[in-house]
Amino acid sequence: MNAGRLRVLLVEDEAFISMVVECYLEDLGCDVVATASRLEDGMRAATDLQIDVALLDVNLAGRLSYPIANILNTRNIPFIFATGYGFFTLPDMFDGAPVLPKPFEQPTLAQALTGLLGIAVP
Repeated sequence: MNAGRLRVLLVEDEAFISMVVECYLEDLGCDVVATASRLEDGMRAATDLQIDVALLDVNLAGRLSYPIANILNTRNIPFIFATGYGFFTLPDMFDGAPVLPKPFEQPTLAQALTGLLGIAVP
């Protein structure tokens, strides 16, 4: 992690939700270095960009974001899955990954980031 603001990759296919969550993250003192709404764009960003953490919508227009999570795992970059599908089971390879149920508010996002990273996120 860098010494300054958290660099975040946001992967979300719903434009309105993406805008809201980006505002949440910026208000928490994070830099959203990229947003992606498609699997391929998220995979490219996860591969190429310097990021500290990622927030991944599980379902991107009918495609699961697991390939992005695999790239992040390879790079040792922590991530949080977000989903509006209520309770669901992650594949074994992601067992224990944090899941943030949608809709969520800024304090819940801050709590999830704090729990994931072990540092206080305002």
